[in-house]
Order: sequence, then C-alpha cells, then structure tokens
Amino acid sequence: MSLVAKATLGAGALIGGLLLLTTFERPPVDTVQVGFRGLGAEQVYNPRTERAVLAANQLPELVPAVPAVGPRAGQIYQNVQVLGDVPVASFARTMAAITNWVSPEQGCNYCHNPDNMASDEKYTKVVSRRMLQMTARINADWKSHVADTGVTCYTCHRGQPVPTYAWARNDIPQRPSGLAGGQYGQNLATPAINQTSLPYDPFTPYLMNSAEIRVATPAPRVAPVRPGTKDTEYTYALMVHMSQALGVNCTYCHNSRAFYSWEESPPQRSNAWHGVRMVRDINNNFIQPLQPVFAQHPAGLPEGPVAARVGIHGDPLKVNCATCHQGAYKPLLGQQMLAQYPELNAVTRIDAPPPVRQ
Repeated sequence: MSLVAKATLGAGALIGGLLLLTTFERPPVDTVQVGFRGLGAEQVYNPRTERAVLAANQLPELVPAVPAVGPRAGQIYQNVQVLGDVPVASFARTMAAITNWVSPEQGCNYCHNPDNMASDEKYTKVVSRRMLQMTARINADWKSHVADTGVTCYTCHRGQPVPTYAWARNDIPQRPSGLAGGQYGQNLATPAINQTSLPYDPFTPYLMNSAEIRVATPAPRVAPVRPGTKDTEYTYALMVHMSQALGVNCTYCHNSRAFYSWEESPPQRSNAWHGVRMVRDINNNFIQPLQPVFAQHPAGLPEGPVAARVGIHGDPLKVNCATCHQGAYKPLLGQQMLAQYPELNAVTRIDAPPPVRQ
C-alpha cells in the first residue's frame, strides 16, 4: 500500500472515529434506577444539560396577591367575556401577570387598543380569550394528566407571544416515482423528531387525528387493523419526540422487557395516554377553530414581533408534548403556579365539545 493510500486511510479512520465519538454524550453521566435490577429500567441524566433545564424552568416573578373583594370585572369594564366574575382588583392582577407571561416587551397594547380597551379589533385579544378558556378546560377536565399542578399561560409561553415549541403540517409532495420516490414523510430530518430519518410529522396522525399508537403486541392482529411497518415508524417518531420533549428515555413510561404490557409499565405511561388525548382536545377544539383568525395575520401584528402563526399549508401552529414540557419530565419541573393565580379557573363560556378519552 502506498504512502498516499495509507495517509488517506488513516485520515478516514480518524474522521470516522471523531464522528462516532460525537454521537455519544461525553461522560460523566448519572443513572437512576427506576425498576428491578437487571431490567435496564434506568433514567440517564447528563449534569451539563440538567443545568440548562433547571435554568430554563425558573418561575417568573410573582405578581403580589390582592384581596378578592369588591365589584366584579364585568360590572366595571365592557366586553369582559371570560373573567367577568372575577373581582376587579384580581382581574387587574391577572391581566398584569398574563402580560408578563406572554408579551412582556409589547405590554398591554399587544392585545388592546389603549384608546378603547373593550375593542376586539386586535386579533390577539380574540385568541387570548380562547386560550384562557383552553387553560380552564385543561385545569378542570384534564386532571388525569395535569393533576392539581395545572397549567397557566406561562407553562407554554415563557415570556414569548408564540411558544418556542409548536407545529403545523409540513408534508410536501411525494418525490417522482422510481428508486428515489415514496419517502412517506421520511429522510427529511427535523428537530421535532431529534433529527432522525423517521417520519417527520407524527403529530397530524396522533395529536390531531386518532391514529392507532400501540403497534407492539404479542397477539397477532387481524387485517385491516393490523399495523404495518409504516405505522411502526410513525409510532417510533412520536416516541422519539416524547422522549426528547420530556428529557427522558423509553423506560420512563415502559418496561423494556415488554414494551407492549400495560400491567408492567410504570404509572407515567397511563399519564401519557391521557396527555395524548388532552393534546388532541386542545388542537381540535381550541386552536384549529382559530385558523381563520390566524390566516388573516400569518406573521402576527405589524408592530411585531414578526413570527409565523401558521404553517406552509395555512393551518395554525398547534401544540405537542414539547410545547409545555420543554425538555423537563414535568412542565416547570412540577412547580405549581396555578395555586397562586386561582382566577385562571374562574373562566366562563367554554363552548367546546366535552373531552374524548377513547
């Protein structure tokens, strides 16, 4: 072998080694046993990324509480449709908190015309009203997922008008037929599925529609409901997203001895089952119906901030697991904000179909 060939081979081996090393997390990492020994039921934590997660899940400054006395907001202000039964001082406190959570830079004018606060001329006010109803729905009807911790506007927004993690349909036409054709939503790596070559939109079938998620079972299924390879790939794409969104690995919800077995799974799997149905409820009954409103303002208000409100197909940005969790096994690491803002549970007119848990 010539010297040039040896040098080329050596350089290739070095590059390959470096690429291999970059696919693994640099030690040290911590492991926590969550099941019986020998089952591989462990959670792996990287102290370096954990510090970032802790920093990103700090609670905002608390708006001081006020006595819940006096006339109701609906008796003092015009066009108060969802918080009209809240005492006027508590109403003002809630509005101040929401401003800090959603539009701290834009202030009250992000949703209101300062010359006519009752006006609905800004689409953001219409959307905010519906989002308040959505928050009340989650806290009242989805305790099977959020328990008594509940959610607030800050759970998703974290000081931004548009949550960092959201999704819209991003399917594109199939490639021409032939060897390069039929990608079926694959081989277009996206951050939402951790840059894998799995289907890049597992959200439409599972978090909007009610496609079958359980594809691992010891019992044979009878056609036409028997899942195939593509069903499995879409399911795995969703599982990769959930793992990344919560900052956990598979054994957080599954027993690796029998992924299919509910009896051998930890309680988190049942909680996730309810969470999937909660997200479907949010997307179908609260966000998707706002599509005409968002379509009129696809990049937000002219005064900013400029950010997409719809996807390439014109559908509004919707929620997935990362929208709330943002890399933490529990949103905000389980810290309870709702107890400090009980007014968010005093929302009226939740005119949406009842939750479906099938």
